[in-house]
Amino acid sequence: MYLVTVLGNLLIILAVISDSHLHTPMYFFLSKLSFTDICFTSSTVPKLILNILTHSRVISYLGCLTQMSLFILFGCMDYMLLTVMAYDRYVAICHPLHYAVIMNPQHCVFLLLLSIFVSTLDSQVHSLVALQIMCFKNVEITSFFCDPSQLLELSCSGTFVKNIVIYILSILFGFIPMSGIIFSYYKIVSALVKIPSSRGRYKAFSTCGSHLSVVCLFYGTGFGTYLGSIASYSPWEGMVATLMYAVVTPMLNPFIYSLRNRDILSTVKRLYLWKVQSQKICHLFGR
Repeated sequence: MYLVTVLGNLLIILAVISDSHLHTPMYFFLSKLSFTDICFTSSTVPKLILNILTHSRVISYLGCLTQMSLFILFGCMDYMLLTVMAYDRYVAICHPLHYAVIMNPQHCVFLLLLSIFVSTLDSQVHSLVALQIMCFKNVEITSFFCDPSQLLELSCSGTFVKNIVIYILSILFGFIPMSGIIFSYYKIVSALVKIPSSRGRYKAFSTCGSHLSVVCLFYGTGFGTYLGSIASYSPWEGMVATLMYAVVTPMLNPFIYSLRNRDILSTVKRLYLWKVQSQKICHLFGR
């Protein structure tokens, strides 16, 4: 699953870089989302694989904080990029004549840097909260990685203030991006209703299908992991939900975007044919 995740997302990045027709804001952010997905799953899965191979589930305190920081950084980056991609679709459908002016290269780079800044801020604040924990009532985490919510539960001191900080961060960096996505699609649907022909509505909304599928998958598994554990906590169910969120979702993203996107499919086919032709030429020269 990890290899499929890495190779699938690398293939999308390669397709976007190699095809000049894909040098548009939508595919610019898609390639950055694929890179973030690779980093997101790489923050937890290699350590999980090492634990399985060595039959050891030990992690140092510094390693735990590092893993937690990277997981939050790239997880928040996923949320921010999905929000930016929703804004891109909103501009493309609701303001098509001004799309090239609004989503110019400088604006795209600014949105990317803003996403990185917000994600880094979220990660560092979580790390500062975790560093305030001076003693632990237990040294075992009921998950396959250093989940920040579970790390907080291990504190033997009062965690009321820390919980308040975590909830505020969840609202700021979780619900606000989701609100941006919902607002963007509300405006998109409002604009599509005004299109007279059903074919025109379908053609316009078809560009949002892959993005909307990834949003539902990522937010659905994420909220299922954290909100579900608050409602009725079960270590086994929490671990399965976290596995879906941290491993399965990044693996499915390349399939969703490639299978539902003709441009990506055609570019991948051209890359495959180019590879076959190159092998034939090398074979002929080898003879």
